Amino acid sequence: MEVIMKEAKQFRKGDFIMIDDVPCRVVDISLSKPGKHGSAKARIVAVGIIDGKKREISKPGDSKIPAPIIDKRDGQVITVSDDQAQIMDLETYEVFDALVNEELKGKLTEGVNVEYWVIAGTVKMIMRVKGE
Repeated sequence: MEVIMKEAKQFRKGDFIMIDDVPCRVVDISLSKPGKHGSAKARIVAVGIIDGKKREISKPGDSKIPAPIIDKRDGQVITVSDDQAQIMDLETYEVFDALVNEELKGKLTEGVNVEYWVIAGTVKMIMRVKGE
């Protein structure tokens, strides 16, 4: 899995974070002040990129948390099924299956160009239709 380690206090809204080995987008972060006997705490609220579920994590501000590396690429849809589509990468011409984002389920048709994300080196997900 392709991840980098960041301190909890370095995350901002819109950043990507791994919570319970699920890639998420940070929607809220709050930092508490350091106390007499402890360090500052970071409370991070995030939404899963794949499943849309809300997740929370609370850690000391200087503890390391993994952040997924996301590679954004262009592809073309070959076939579409219920929640997956077969995509051909426009650079390498590799053909593979990718998950379809909830908002795009009715919009995808064969031959349309899309932007897909390779999340943490493993999960491939179509995020938007090009030319909209």
